[in-house]
Amino acid sequence: MSSDLAGNSLNTARSFTITTNSQIFTDKISLKDPNDYYKFTVECRSSFQLALTGLKANANVQLIQDGNGNGIADRREVIASSQRSGNKAELIDTTLEAGTYYIRVYPKDKAKTKYDLSVCATPIDNAGNTLDTAYAIGSIPINSEAITYRDWVGNSDSSEEQGLANNSNSTPAISAINQPTLRADTFTYLPDSIQTVFSGKGNIDFGSGGRDLLDLSAFSSAQVQELNFANFDFTKFSFANTNATTRNQGVLYDPYDIVNLSQARVFDAITVDGKQILFESIDTIKLSDTVIDLSVIPNDALFNQQWNLHVMDVHKAWRFTTGSDHVLIGIEDTGLAFDLNGNIHSDLRTTNVINSNSFDEWSYFSHGTLVQGAIAATSNNDIGIAGINWNSQVMHIDVVGTNPDDDDLAGATQALIDWANSQSKTLVINLSLSGGYSERFEQLIANNQNNVLFAIATGNDNQNAISSPADLANKYENVIAVGACWGTKDYYGNLKTPGTRVDYGREGVQWWGSNYGTGLTFVAPSEYASTHATRNESEPFYNYFDYTSYFNGTSASTPNITGVASLVWSVNRGLTAKQIREILAETAYDLGDPGYDTVYGYGIVNADAAIRRSLAHKNYEL
Repeated sequence: MSSDLAGNSLNTARSFTITTNSQIFTDKISLKDPNDYYKFTVECRSSFQLALTGLKANANVQLIQDGNGNGIADRREVIASSQRSGNKAELIDTTLEAGTYYIRVYPKDKAKTKYDLSVCATPIDNAGNTLDTAYAIGSIPINSEAITYRDWVGNSDSSEEQGLANNSNSTPAISAINQPTLRADTFTYLPDSIQTVFSGKGNIDFGSGGRDLLDLSAFSSAQVQELNFANFDFTKFSFANTNATTRNQGVLYDPYDIVNLSQARVFDAITVDGKQILFESIDTIKLSDTVIDLSVIPNDALFNQQWNLHVMDVHKAWRFTTGSDHVLIGIEDTGLAFDLNGNIHSDLRTTNVINSNSFDEWSYFSHGTLVQGAIAATSNNDIGIAGINWNSQVMHIDVVGTNPDDDDLAGATQALIDWANSQSKTLVINLSLSGGYSERFEQLIANNQNNVLFAIATGNDNQNAISSPADLANKYENVIAVGACWGTKDYYGNLKTPGTRVDYGREGVQWWGSNYGTGLTFVAPSEYASTHATRNESEPFYNYFDYTSYFNGTSASTPNITGVASLVWSVNRGLTAKQIREILAETAYDLGDPGYDTVYGYGIVNADAAIRRSLAHKNYEL
């Protein structure tokens, strides 16, 4: 514990060496000395925990990385923060890459207070420590692309962790999840931890072996008293402690309002030595003698490349549903690619069409085939990609091109609504296009606000205005306007922060950028793998069927929202289209300015958290 004064700027920040043991710095802030700065460096990818306690007035904390080295904390350089009201403890738990970071402690309004700042960092260890707990990577196909697994080795992997767990004189480790990332995060719980709720938020590293890991390695399976995992099939699970109670209801919990449960979700729970630990959106639980894998991994050959699914936690959501028959997915786009024998892409499911209007005559490649594959490709079939929704029926209508039989948006929408109503299904309509507005089309949206949800692309003009008809999201709560974001790199291989809005204008090329502005609801992945088909435009059929790694544009982003929304509706058909949009917004990973903004909307959706919210509505009549 130290009471030395901290610096009052980035340049004068107090430097300290961070360790796996919590260190406490005691100081005070006031109007005369409103900012305290601390500086530390992590040598490798680490799980970082911070707690600001002992407050007598309202104070906040920020975690900063001075990326441009100008000695000023620019807005985009604040990578995590905690701003709770009153004198509540401020908590940050996140994953840090190797580098130098700063902590800023500052008052709210005119507050002055003493504080205790507790910090620690633990190198991330995803692999097992013994042969019995070795991390399984499965079989590696001959001539496959290289797969990278990131981890860390060193003394902290064994003796230091064990010493911390068993040292009753050590300061309790902080395990509060305030700002999880879209990367593989490790959440460490130790016997004296003061926080017992953990939330993952998407894991773009899943395909390369990274896991959102709940580290309970301070305990063995013999110390587990109860496992209460919502909708978990324990018959497929081998657990050493046969005396542990198992339940599959989960626990209702609201991370924002524990009294009124206004945004409650169904969390999983594990009870160890009398302490109940709640969690959601976790891939793997690591105990000292075993691991528990919670995600669903289909056998589709390209699944590891489908970062769009991983960053939205679709692989975690599949534990609850892979789609239901009471939801219809409607696609209004170009038609589908057919070969000489009348077959569509081999990785697409049986598709409902209107009359014979289904052939894609629009271009040399099939846009409709790309869209449908992203939403509903045949899954767990040993080939190609996995669709987001495996089971809900799909109806595809051609509204783009020169075919005289092509329908307009109003006619296609009416046909989809009529078919859904005749089958007593709710309906999610995907519009990966711009244009085609009519008053009749808008009236259909207005007349079906409970039972039809529209996901519409914002356009690719890189402008501060979203295209029509996506701009109807300004007017109707059953319309979602979808922008585009990058993963870890762009088309040219330039590294990107996951979730960044696609903007090639800043890359020195005039290609495309995601439209933004008033009415934007979410951003979603673009430039990812999907089903693909091409042809010689002089031929009335397609002759080459494969997969692309770069389905791009907001056209690619929109199917992600359609697919996830269809899963959320699948677990609770009693919800309205407006409620589906609200749930997606409540549970999204916030990007850009805190809360809603016109560049990122509500952020990027999280399928697992959204489904848990939907289940809370259903099971607890919220």
